[in-house]
Amino acid sequence: MIRNNIELLKKGTEEIIPLDEFQKKLERSEKENRPLVVKAGFDPTAPDIHLGHTVLLRKMKHFQDMGHRVVFLIGDFTGMIGDPSGKSETRKRLTREEVLANAETYKKQVFKILDREKTIVDFNSRWCGEMSFADVLELTSRYNVARMLERDDFSNRYREGISISILEFMYPLVQGYDSVALRADIELGGTDQKFNLLVGRDLQREYGQEPQVIMTMPLLVGLDGTQKMSKSLNNYIGINEPPRDILGKVMSISDELMYLYFELVTDVPVGEIASLRKGVQDGEIHPRALKMRLAKDICAQFYDPETAEKAETEFNRIFVKKDLPDEIEEYAVPEGEKSESGIWIVKLMVLAGLAKSNGEARRLIKGGGVYLENEKITDEDFEIALPGEGILKVGKRRFLRYKG
Repeated sequence: MIRNNIELLKKGTEEIIPLDEFQKKLERSEKENRPLVVKAGFDPTAPDIHLGHTVLLRKMKHFQDMGHRVVFLIGDFTGMIGDPSGKSETRKRLTREEVLANAETYKKQVFKILDREKTIVDFNSRWCGEMSFADVLELTSRYNVARMLERDDFSNRYREGISISILEFMYPLVQGYDSVALRADIELGGTDQKFNLLVGRDLQREYGQEPQVIMTMPLLVGLDGTQKMSKSLNNYIGINEPPRDILGKVMSISDELMYLYFELVTDVPVGEIASLRKGVQDGEIHPRALKMRLAKDICAQFYDPETAEKAETEFNRIFVKKDLPDEIEEYAVPEGEKSESGIWIVKLMVLAGLAKSNGEARRLIKGGGVYLENEKITDEDFEIALPGEGILKVGKRRFLRYKG
């Protein structure tokens, strides 16, 4: 039996278009005991899923728990085109090998949130790869250039004389055709996907189908508090990160930002979130305690409550009591990398994976984020004496025990 908790489904959404059709679809689904087809597409353009992706995944889980048919669509075909949304120039295309490798990691990660037994994983190459050139021409005849140029990023680039390839026009058409192929009732996407989702509605009408309802979700703001969460901006929380890192990163966000996280990545009801905010404002709840509740909630989603509790204990020991973590990565300095006096700290950081390059290591030192045995290192040319061993700390959460 399908039970529709409309308030939970609406929670955290930016727009539901059109809302009256959404309610009618849910009512008809309940009356006919027929699950809705709920689709969300993910282009595997990077190998890791982060907390920002889970905003959509959690909404899919809500539909799934209510008995609806959830399709996790991997855009292996569209991924090779590259989504032009928000782009000011033609983006680099990925190879099929890159897309498929990323897709495999997606499949392994999404079931930390979705129910493996109830999730349909599909690839849009299943129908796109079978289309003939005549089929593609038929698809292009269903839409026009004027409508394409209504999209902000396209219209801005056209107005400024910046190149737009015909291939980029194909992206929203192919994404829209995915909805036709799946006969989607509802499609979920971020606010930056609104145009593409609306194209799906239009194409379903063109192909004689009832148009899907679209639900757009806000883009989760990253750890910097300003830009959307993104691996390229290094302001993200990966769902495969160790529990201690997940909890520590959530604790690093601003007090104001935590309410958005409560709304988008937890099941805490909207009314309760408002009460919690008021409690902080009235001085009845300490913001740090509330943020810890949020951090443990998020950590438990990808692990379990017991693991989240242990992560809290370790966090308090390291950052409140200033103790060391139970487990510290060890690194043996290779003989060939030592000098007569020891090893350059920048070189050690790069060799041990604490920095990707000498430049990044220097920036970390200059920013005051590198400590040797609890003493801040400010000299970028500092030499660590060897033979010997010690504890190197980079940032708030990374520790290394070096030996050599």
